[in-house]
This record gives sequence, structure tokens and C-alpha cells, in this order.
Amino acid sequence: MPIEKDKVVTLHYALIDADNDLTLEKSGADAPMVYLHGAGNILAGLEHALEGKDSGDRLTVSLDPEQAYGRRDESLRQRLSAKYLKHAGKLKPGKIVRVQTEQGPRMVTVLKVGLKTVDVDANHPFAGRPLRFELEVIDVRDADADEKAHGHVHGPGGHAH
Repeated sequence: MPIEKDKVVTLHYALIDADNDLTLEKSGADAPMVYLHGAGNILAGLEHALEGKDSGDRLTVSLDPEQAYGRRDESLRQRLSAKYLKHAGKLKPGKIVRVQTEQGPRMVTVLKVGLKTVDVDANHPFAGRPLRFELEVIDVRDADADEKAHGHVHGPGGHAH
């Protein structure tokens, strides 16, 4: 069954920084990624590359920063009062914490911790990096009506309500 809109796709992946051939993330042998194709749940460039593929297919997809997590935006580096991050517990550089912004909740990476201030970066951790994805399609199935209505996969590997 080829991958197309409203198919549930199960796959293994490795996400690699293309500049230095460093593996940034990968699915576990017993924990493949599961997503609803055509619902915008993965990067558009990956979704496009997977279109028409089938169980057992392997592929490599290279994305430049604009196709992946965007270019780094230095205006997203900010100094915050430490009181806004008390909920996050002990802070140290590299820790990712949630902050409330005017645009809603956002994840930020702690850069530097001072006595009263904390420097954070709201760029996605992979922003500005050319990325390579090594993919192996494990399974493709039809999405059920609830999955289509909710825009995501339910059950094992997906979302539970």
C-alpha cells in the first residue's frame, strides 16, 4: 500500500547533521515513529519524499535549513528574569524548558544562568543545520475515521485520548 494522504505510516529514522555527519536523533529499534501522512505532522520535505513509498522502502532525504527547521534567528536569543523560569527547577546550560509567551507556550534552550537572569535561545535546536534523514518504511495502513478527524494517529506509537 503506497504512502498517500490519510495513511498511517510507521517508520524508523535517523536524523543526521549533514555538515559533520553527526547523528542527532534516531528511533529506537522497538520504538518506530508513527504519523498520519498529509496532516502536517512531520516536515513537509519528508512528507513529500515519502509520498508513494511502501513498506520495506529505504530512502535518504537531505533538507537544507529552510526546508527543515529554518535559519537561526539571533533575535530569538533573550535574557529573561529568572523568576519566569522558577517552575523549571534547577537550570543549567543546554536544558530545554517551556516558557509562556504572547504567542503561547514555547520551548527554549538555556544558554547561561545568572543570579537574577537567564539567557535563553528560542530557536529550534536544529535550526540553521542542513539535515539528512535515513528512513525505512515499516508499515503503511489506512487511517481510521477518528485519526482523520483529529489529524493524528491514535493507539500504539500515536496519541492516546
